[in-house]
Amino acid sequence: MIWRNRIWFLCALILSSALGAWAQDVVDSDIVRLSGVHGPVRKAKAVAEKDADDDTESAAPKAKKSKSSHARSHRARAKSKEEPDTIAAPTEFTSDGIPKTSAASVLVVDANSGRILYEKNADQVRQAASTQKLLTALIVAETGFLDRPVTVQSVDTMCDPVKLGIKSGETYQRMDLLRALLVKSPNDVARCLARDNAGSIEAFAQMMNRRAVQLGAVHSHFVNPNGLPIPGQYSSARDLSLIARAAYANPTIRSIVCLPQLVFNGMKTGYTDGAGKCLIASGTRPGKDVIVVVLGDSSGRVWRDASALLSWGLM
Repeated sequence: MIWRNRIWFLCALILSSALGAWAQDVVDSDIVRLSGVHGPVRKAKAVAEKDADDDTESAAPKAKKSKSSHARSHRARAKSKEEPDTIAAPTEFTSDGIPKTSAASVLVVDANSGRILYEKNADQVRQAASTQKLLTALIVAETGFLDRPVTVQSVDTMCDPVKLGIKSGETYQRMDLLRALLVKSPNDVARCLARDNAGSIEAFAQMMNRRAVQLGAVHSHFVNPNGLPIPGQYSSARDLSLIARAAYANPTIRSIVCLPQLVFNGMKTGYTDGAGKCLIASGTRPGKDVIVVVLGDSSGRVWRDASALLSWGLM
């Protein structure tokens, strides 16, 4: 349809891995280079379980392959890994024309008016995974002084599995760290920004909870800035949509996360075992802005579900 081609941009926000990598268990092959780093940035290593669609290798010895056959095999494996997330199956619809989703909780909201367009278990209390880094980013952006230098401390690096690899004693500009947080979703960067902002992780968590209440997200409670599982930390699709609306209206965050077209390639969802695949995304066309929150989805459906809901919401 013509309107599909008129969508100006997509902003994928969230978390366990914000744009480019909202994933706790996966590290993207691309590496963010901060201005304070000299030489190559260390590549983070994921220590959590691989996704279900990851290739598994047999422990048995294998015959040596020629270079050409090895290359063909590598391309075939790469293609097979891409297919589940890049080739969309036909979307099913309800009798009301709303896309059916496999997610546990969903909410679609008009970003400007706050009008709820669709909801499914929107008040169900769930782990938010990396999508809660959106609140971390919002507080940092609202605090300002983004040209301020930030020196990494050893406590900032204590947060496996996904890290950018910042080291104690290194100094970065706050804006560079904010960009890294929203683009690659590293847990060490989230801790560094939180500790720099409030003095400690505990103090920053109190700021997160105060800001959430101010936004009307009264059924959430945050204990850390990165969404890693910890007792007493939870949110809901409705609460996260309120946080997302505030972030969507923030020009600093919007300038970092907005992409020029409706494309999902290269992005990752937020994930922990308890949270499932999670994503906060937004899209716009002339006269309409929509935010979609998807929580507790599956690896093969989260992008498809979010895309279908965005398309429906923008009709």
